[in-house]
Amino acid sequence: MTERLYYQDAFLASFDAVVVACDKARRGYTIELDRTAFFPEGGGQGGDRGTLDGVPVLDTKEEEGRILHYTEAALPVGKTVHGAVDFALRFRRMQCHSGEHLFSGLAHDLYGAENVGFHLGEHEMTVDTSRPLSPTELADIEARANAAVAKDLPIRVFFPTEEEAAALPYRSKIEITKDLRLVEIPGYDLCACCAPHVRTTGQIGLVKVLDTEAHKGGMRIHLLCGGAAVDDYGARYRTDAALSALLSAPQDKLCDAVRRLLTENEALRAAATDADRHLAEVLFAGALRQGQNLLFFDEKLGKAGIKRLSDLALPACRICGIFVGRDGGYQYTVLSEKVDLAAIADDMNALLCGRGGKNRTMLCGKCTATRAQIEQYFSDL
Repeated sequence: MTERLYYQDAFLASFDAVVVACDKARRGYTIELDRTAFFPEGGGQGGDRGTLDGVPVLDTKEEEGRILHYTEAALPVGKTVHGAVDFALRFRRMQCHSGEHLFSGLAHDLYGAENVGFHLGEHEMTVDTSRPLSPTELADIEARANAAVAKDLPIRVFFPTEEEAAALPYRSKIEITKDLRLVEIPGYDLCACCAPHVRTTGQIGLVKVLDTEAHKGGMRIHLLCGGAAVDDYGARYRTDAALSALLSAPQDKLCDAVRRLLTENEALRAAATDADRHLAEVLFAGALRQGQNLLFFDEKLGKAGIKRLSDLALPACRICGIFVGRDGGYQYTVLSEKVDLAAIADDMNALLCGRGGKNRTMLCGKCTATRAQIEQYFSDL
């Protein structure tokens, strides 16, 4: 069985080990070592990455008790290799995971919200709670978590005896009967966990709730800590700065500027709709009649105009054809209350080089015919 060096020292970034197995994988190879500082995927946290003798380790997983390092190239069995963990990635994950313990411990103690799901991904961390938390409750938990960070409390990781475990009020999503490992933040949390953690709460850095959503009767909380939270803040600040420049508004007045834009946009949309309907009325006044059918051509008629034109034209004709665009590229809407349009759709599309949806009262689609071809088709229909 592989010796788990990350249990002895979560900050161990390099080590030497012997290759005990090398197998071809679906992509690349899996390497098993006699000892490793690479943490395998588990507890909601992804596996470590890094190198073995310079060969990239793309992921680390545990399968049936074996710790497998997924690599791009094979390594000889029996060879002593030098392992290097991508510690920058490991540390960011430890910050987030330790911060999650702090946050979840407070949610549990203060508001009875149990952690029922946890995922630490590449760009976000989510915590699922057994009950929803109000904005006031979330703000309280976040403030208390950051206060605990400022205290720089020691984080203890240990394997209790069975007798000790029986007397300890620790959190755990599942019952663990063997190799119980506990992570303790004194005064804040005691939780079963298999992952590496930082040494003190001060190393967690910033704890920030980003967003929430309802989830399975409880709540899913999007959360970031440490360097990941700082990077997120930087990205949001740059976005705010760009919006500030675009809107010519101070960053603390962006909401006011957007509200003004939305109000102006709504007024413009209403004016455009009125203009579209007026255009429809003008087109109806100059309707092109092909027998009992009415045809309308325009380059810019919108949805409101099409609706207004169909309302005006349908009572006055057998078939109403509305074509928006120009020769070689028309969007069409063909309507009728007197003819089964589904019966003529295939022939019409074949003759007008068109395609689109169909039902008995309306055809909508595109065609590449010319206006002359369209007029000829409807005059013969």
